[in-house]
Amino acid sequence: MLKSDRPDGRFLSSYGIVHEMLKDMHPRFAYHSGMSGDKFKQWQDSVRSAMITIMKFPEVEEQPAPVCVKTEKRDGYTLEKWEFYPFPKSVSTFLVLRSDNLKEAVPGILCIPGSGGTKEGLAGEPGICPKLNEDYTNPRRTMALNFVKEGYIAVAVDNAAAGEASDLECYDKGWDYDYDVVSRFLLEMGWNWLGYTSYLDMQVLNWIKMQPSIRKDRIVVSGFSLGTEPMMVLGVLDRDIHAFVYNDFLCQTQERALVMTKPNKESRRPFPNSIRHLIPDYWKYFNFPDVVASLAPRPVIFTEGGLDRDFHLVQSAYDDCGKPDNVEFHHYPKFADKANRIDVEHLPEGLDAQTFF
Repeated sequence: MLKSDRPDGRFLSSYGIVHEMLKDMHPRFAYHSGMSGDKFKQWQDSVRSAMITIMKFPEVEEQPAPVCVKTEKRDGYTLEKWEFYPFPKSVSTFLVLRSDNLKEAVPGILCIPGSGGTKEGLAGEPGICPKLNEDYTNPRRTMALNFVKEGYIAVAVDNAAAGEASDLECYDKGWDYDYDVVSRFLLEMGWNWLGYTSYLDMQVLNWIKMQPSIRKDRIVVSGFSLGTEPMMVLGVLDRDIHAFVYNDFLCQTQERALVMTKPNKESRRPFPNSIRHLIPDYWKYFNFPDVVASLAPRPVIFTEGGLDRDFHLVQSAYDDCGKPDNVEFHHYPKFADKANRIDVEHLPEGLDAQTFF
């Protein structure tokens, strides 16, 4: 725990000063259980308004409509590759997996990969070049392929600066993508990585909503790890999304920065994550559990655990909406038994990354 050695408790260390500032920051739109129906809707509207402000989606003049550039038959389904054009001088791509047995409109799942992942990996396909191959036969990774096998239409995207959207990784770094240099450009221009990648995903989501083969009332967004961040943004901004699959642990990111203060072997206190996660003003408004709570009463499933404290907060939002069964929580097998979990209200300062996780 950081302590001042002065009798007045003041810090000379700049780190200590900004650490104290962060301690005193209380998110404006943190969720508090017991909100009435109208008050809950007003709070949701406030979360949405704040998200619009900090994501800074641009108003882009009309661009060409998405185009299917390749169609290939697979065992029991068809794989399509599409291009879309979010900005002048830009092109992005996504994959669509359609079952061969569709007789009517079915649910559509927007699948977003985690860090180091690609749309090809989600679809069970090799990478766009050998350096970008993933473990694409592992069913734990092939999210989109798993969904199409269940009879849904799956749409897989890349995260910004990864996969087909990466720079020189095809030639050297491989799947160790350099997200940070793109994030730095965006931050210098007053934007941020999450706003940029969420804007791209929103264009794909809008395309999904126009497809006659996809049920408009059964659009789902499923994210792995890093992909849960744009998933949350889309969920707040687009109320047409029916449900969410949260494939990551749930935590309060502000608390994570406050408690992971143990110096490393280089005698530095590293920040918990990279600048691709830096969204200016995010902590002024909310933490991840607050954002997920604002998705209520739409169904959401958590698959990788978190503190019971944060799950209780999300559960209380669904209770207040009258839909307590629309949220489902799962821990890693090691912690599935409540006796193996520690129920804490506040994590202690001075943790390293391993202890925090």
